[in-house]
Amino acid sequence: MNGQSADIVVAGHICLDVIPAVPGHSGGVGAMLVPGKLTEIGPALLSVGGAVANTGLALHRLGFSVRLMGKVGDDRFGQTILEELSGYAGRLTETMIVAQGEHSSYTIVISPPGVDRIFLHATGANDTFCAADVRLETLEGARLFHFGYPPLMRGMYERDGEELVRLLAGVKSKGLTVSLDLAKPDPDSAAGRADWQAILARSLPNVDVFLPSFEEILYMLRPGLYDRLMRQHGAENMLAVADGPLLSSLAEELLGMGAAVVGLKLGEYGLYVRSTSDGKRLAAMGACAPAAADWAGRELLVPCFKVKAVGTTGAGDCTIAGFIGGLTQGLSIEQTLLGAVGVGACNVEQADAVSGVPGWNDVLERMAAGWEQSGAALSLPGWSVTDGNGSRIYRNDGRG
Repeated sequence: MNGQSADIVVAGHICLDVIPAVPGHSGGVGAMLVPGKLTEIGPALLSVGGAVANTGLALHRLGFSVRLMGKVGDDRFGQTILEELSGYAGRLTETMIVAQGEHSSYTIVISPPGVDRIFLHATGANDTFCAADVRLETLEGARLFHFGYPPLMRGMYERDGEELVRLLAGVKSKGLTVSLDLAKPDPDSAAGRADWQAILARSLPNVDVFLPSFEEILYMLRPGLYDRLMRQHGAENMLAVADGPLLSSLAEELLGMGAAVVGLKLGEYGLYVRSTSDGKRLAAMGACAPAAADWAGRELLVPCFKVKAVGTTGAGDCTIAGFIGGLTQGLSIEQTLLGAVGVGACNVEQADAVSGVPGWNDVLERMAAGWEQSGAALSLPGWSVTDGNGSRIYRNDGRG
């Protein structure tokens, strides 16, 4: 392949976001989207989205060596995605996959003032992404492989995730550390009806670090509880009823499926992480295996840092970028979590997915200077709080 090798490969879902400027309307969205009616809107913003763009470009902006591996069609949207990526660095498109005769994924984001955003999404070439698209030579020199959003990639969830298992096992066999992120599918879609518990049970033995959001994993593992919480609290308030016992229970189930480290993104409440107590499983994490003495059997939660939030697009993906960055540098579990939450906080200071992300050292310096954390907290009975170089860290690992 051309270009230099990279430490980190980010693969999976990528799309083009088309975001028209939509003015407020007295009748709301329903009055705007009326058959036969012409509704005047403003100019459209085009930006790349999805796990490959958000996590990959965040890692690039942090200063890490990264290679991107998403699949686009040979159409205008695909050309635009490649142009947007090459605007950051030309080498970022070297391992992108261009599928002849396929159309690229895109999302139309309708976001009127004061109304929750509406997403109209076409999965496009993401649906045909397969294990064979990850050529072994593209992994040469890499230490960590991150895969994102299989619920938005049809080939990854069909046949109980057969292709996803093949892909992850192939990468794992090359000695790389493997991390995986999810996305919540449309409940009425084929992805929403897939047996995600079975897919995860087959996939997680090949996943070292699993980093879904609380809502995503609750939807997949505890659908009855998810539906009840949605009816009682709605999506916006569901996280507020999460607590330590529920987080521990979900993580224990996922560790039992084979993952070595489980992180649950908690939105405004921060990031929860639990790691296996099995030293052999930690040692088998591949090129970025952490020190077992520091990581084994840990259960931590780090609250968010205070910022003036402008937008939350890509916040979870950027948090993952921070976690991956810390892991590849061999940092302690506390430092890794703090870095992850710090990067996610920087992200929300800008409206788009990655422009708020600074260099890695800038994030560390901001935390060292006494960056204040949010007071939003979940119920954590029996947990203790410790000082992590001036930052608050909740722990439930028996180390006092």
